[in-house]
Amino acid sequence: MAEKLLDFESPHYLHSLFGDDVELLQELGTHLDLNVTTRDAWVKLEGSEDRVALGESVFADLEEARRKGGPINAHGFRFAVTSALQNDPGDNGSSGVSDLFERRLLAGGTKPPVTPRNQTQLKYVEALASHDVVFGIGPAGTGKTFLAMAYALDQLKNRKFDRIVLTRPAVEAGEALGFLPGALEEKVLPYLRPLYDAMNAMLDRAEASKFAEKNLIEIAPLAYMRGRTLSNACVILDEAQNASREQMLMFLTRLGEGSQCIVTGDPSQIDLRPKRKSGLLEAIRLLEGVEGISFTRFTDADVVRHPVVARIIKAYDDGREGDEG
Repeated sequence: MAEKLLDFESPHYLHSLFGDDVELLQELGTHLDLNVTTRDAWVKLEGSEDRVALGESVFADLEEARRKGGPINAHGFRFAVTSALQNDPGDNGSSGVSDLFERRLLAGGTKPPVTPRNQTQLKYVEALASHDVVFGIGPAGTGKTFLAMAYALDQLKNRKFDRIVLTRPAVEAGEALGFLPGALEEKVLPYLRPLYDAMNAMLDRAEASKFAEKNLIEIAPLAYMRGRTLSNACVILDEAQNASREQMLMFLTRLGEGSQCIVTGDPSQIDLRPKRKSGLLEAIRLLEGVEGISFTRFTDADVVRHPVVARIIKAYDDGREGDEG
């Protein structure tokens, strides 16, 4: 049996490493097969030598994350533990929670910066920074739309783009937009509400109003984009699984000089009938490996909403697979 006493500069600093939630230390002990005790400004780890070393690496990772300015919450703490279990001890390129804070979007505002919350989100943000067309594919709650908006707003604030164009298929209503009441913006606003919610969560009210007044964020219904060329813009297509094959091709060929395209969707939530008509499914099949295009795939393990959401998604996926079989 090995034992290691880890001393920290203050009780407050130590508690910041586990979100002031002692139950997380109990989870650490359970997952790493350690006896974990804490008092004042120290933590004691007891167990086999390799398990104690893993426990040390978790706290080293958490300390590095704090030095980079990242607040540690329950999700981040659990990610540090999972990373320690998955990483190869001899791999200098091994990643942990501290690596998530290397990518900070919308830093410098009155609201906290947006950072990836797991390894898949980190890969997604890195793909956004290096590809012209990026697909974020996976279930609800994985942050694919939220991060797309954060990236677009960050680039807009840094004047990398002149505007953001938001679009989404409007198939759920079962009606053509022309028959819905109100002006065009009022007709499509309900469909784009998730994108607006994400924007309002990242920007203070004054900044959001400034973007709106200067028409820097444009609503462009997918069905109305034919014939346009979008230059110097970050174009986001949300709920892409409900775009038809013709709409998807039309959308992807709207890109002009200096523009970038972000496509988010969940193949398990296709409302089109039959489902094979989904333009997202065709794009996945045809565009994999094309230069300048990146696919990031999220799973239920990447869900960053309430933990029960991931379990709900998994139960439904398992049940549907059983029905199909």
